Amino acid sequence: MDIQRETFADKLLGFTLPARGARARAVRLDSSIDEILSTHDYPAPVTHLLSEALVLAALMGGLLKDDGEDAQLTLQAQTQAGVVSLLVCDYRGGKLRGYADFDGPRLANLGANPSLAALFGEGFLAITFETEGGQRYQGIVPLEGDTLAEACESYFSQSEQIPTMIRVASRSCGDDRVAAGLLIQHLADGEEGRERLHVRLDHPDWEHVLAMAGTTSHDELLDPALSLEAIAWRLFHEEEEIRVQPGPVISRGCRCSADYYVSVIARFSATERDEMRGDDGVIAVDCAFCAKTFALEI
Repeated sequence: MDIQRETFADKLLGFTLPARGARARAVRLDSSIDEILSTHDYPAPVTHLLSEALVLAALMGGLLKDDGEDAQLTLQAQTQAGVVSLLVCDYRGGKLRGYADFDGPRLANLGANPSLAALFGEGFLAITFETEGGQRYQGIVPLEGDTLAEACESYFSQSEQIPTMIRVASRSCGDDRVAAGLLIQHLADGEEGRERLHVRLDHPDWEHVLAMAGTTSHDELLDPALSLEAIAWRLFHEEEEIRVQPGPVISRGCRCSADYYVSVIARFSATERDEMRGDDGVIAVDCAFCAKTFALEI
């Protein structure tokens, strides 16, 4: 294995197990997640939650076949009465961004390690795939289970009928953060791209892959000295073949700009724009993702 070509951080890795009809995506976020999370002063429980969501967005976004400028994966968790009212992440062509809105005083009353149910209450998770050709697919599942990863597994099982296992790990040490994950799926009638037929959770190939992938530890996923290729090799070195597919570099990708907001505001009437102005005559627009404020003179 050529260590110069191995994948360690801030880059997606895809691989398939042709003999087992399985595909996988793996990612470790380092500087990219630091850059995304540092734009807001999130408390520890929200940092942990958003870290998991960003890893999930990268893993699922890596499944997009049309990885062009318009192909996008959006993950949105929302509730009416939860402590976290909104969590949204999206992935487009290696560009990743995320944001969470929450009630600070209520969050402080939950303690250091609140459960998913305590954070969201009765919420839902919406997962939207948009292809380069403009097609849009969305599935919505309840926010049930202990983690967002479990809710995503339910999405694939219910909406896509694809047996899926997802593992996510994250760690914070002061301002240094790292988060990583592994997603593996069974495409029951062959490798990636073939029609999915006779998908069964008890398929012997899937049971084998699930047993092997389930041995992945959080320490392995987060180990900066252990490449993602090495993790795949540790898990599946006894397989006939592992086909590795290097993915894109991951970076923070907020798409806000003054020109973009001017084009949006210009769609309103002159009267409506006047109502948006502050005392200084300027229209101020905040970007929730990157915490920037744009002063627009239009």
